[in-house]
Amino acid sequence: MLARPLYSLLMWLLQPFVRAKLRRRAVQEPEYGQHIEERFGIYGAQGAPLGEGHFFVWVHAVSLGETRAASSLIDALRTVLPGMRLLLTHGTATGRVAGSALLQPGDVQVWQPWDTPAAVGKFLNHFQPRVGLLVETEVWPNMVAACAARNMPLCLVNARMSEKSLKQSQRLAWLARPAYASLRAVWAQAAPDAARLAALGAPIKGVMGNFKFDATPDAAQLAQGAAWRKALGQPVVAFANTRDGEEAQFLQVLKQKVPLAPVSVQFDATKNIVVPAVQWLLIPRHPQRFDAIAALCVAEGFTVSRRSQWTDCPQPADIWLGDSMGEMAAYYALADVVLLGGSFEKLGGHNLIEATACGCPVVMGPYTFNFAQAAELAVEAGAAFARPDMARAVAKALALVQSAPDLQKAQSACQALGSEHGGAARHTALAVQQLLG
Repeated sequence: MLARPLYSLLMWLLQPFVRAKLRRRAVQEPEYGQHIEERFGIYGAQGAPLGEGHFFVWVHAVSLGETRAASSLIDALRTVLPGMRLLLTHGTATGRVAGSALLQPGDVQVWQPWDTPAAVGKFLNHFQPRVGLLVETEVWPNMVAACAARNMPLCLVNARMSEKSLKQSQRLAWLARPAYASLRAVWAQAAPDAARLAALGAPIKGVMGNFKFDATPDAAQLAQGAAWRKALGQPVVAFANTRDGEEAQFLQVLKQKVPLAPVSVQFDATKNIVVPAVQWLLIPRHPQRFDAIAALCVAEGFTVSRRSQWTDCPQPADIWLGDSMGEMAAYYALADVVLLGGSFEKLGGHNLIEATACGCPVVMGPYTFNFAQAAELAVEAGAAFARPDMARAVAKALALVQSAPDLQKAQSACQALGSEHGGAARHTALAVQQLLG
């Protein structure tokens, strides 16, 4: 019985450290220094009383990946719940920046409340959402308990849980099990996710699939990326959503044996063919690392052209650096093949469906446990390829761009993948509609 009170005391004691951390992060990402009081339940005039027939549907998308996934669900919710106003919360700056594009008049966007009883209570009292939808993984004990006490449905949607996360939660079972068990409903991405969540007592109501298969890439960005690629006239291999340590691996492989962009063609005597040179595109996951990665590339002897300095088209360089936010569809349309960031260190990988939705085949490393089902489906379809290390992944990417038939086959598989596995967002929205009566 003392588990959550002790947890609440700890969260209360941590508040000064949270404020200090936000101030430090704001030095590189100013968004963290904005609206800090929202994290502690102070909102001013936001969420003023809604007109008759309108109500808030709260969607929590903690970071960038969850926000991108939530976009298709939000569209579906607006269709089946015409009186809804969106209450959108985030925990990271990248999530909040991306989420701002999803808002319509009457919607509200704030930071998620820090998980103390006071901040959570103020949040729920101020906005009075009709239902709360936590996207993928975010379950906070005090928030769940407060919603249950108010009889407000709080659901976990597009839910996923890796074996690693299950083991971590089981070590904290005294806190985690009551939180998962008190959710109103859980709709999982895949059967293995459902089984792991059920092991924690979560009320599984169905396996819906993955929202990310429902995402529609921005048409203007696709056109921009295609125009850049056409102007270049040679293959582009991207390494997208890279994390700390992966860029160094990548650059070492390039230094060993790979032709760089300024070379127009390369003659392969072993096969007696002319191989087109490759343009490399490097896209770090987090904006606070852009400058450091540019410096790393230069220190390793590569020339760099940064997206932030482009005008009409990319400038010639060994490596193009995608140092912008919100342009992933353009980058994927620019690339012929993409290496999957987060999969070459023990980080679990990132969303590969966003790339395949743009018709861009994926080569991934050995660590894809965060998106195990999507990775498995993509490999089975021929839209993605798994390799045990960076060197062999780069070799596979080069093999694809050097073989037009193989590349075209993989691109066709990408298009078929979304068509076959779409619909999760609409099915979940209908389940929410039924839950609300």
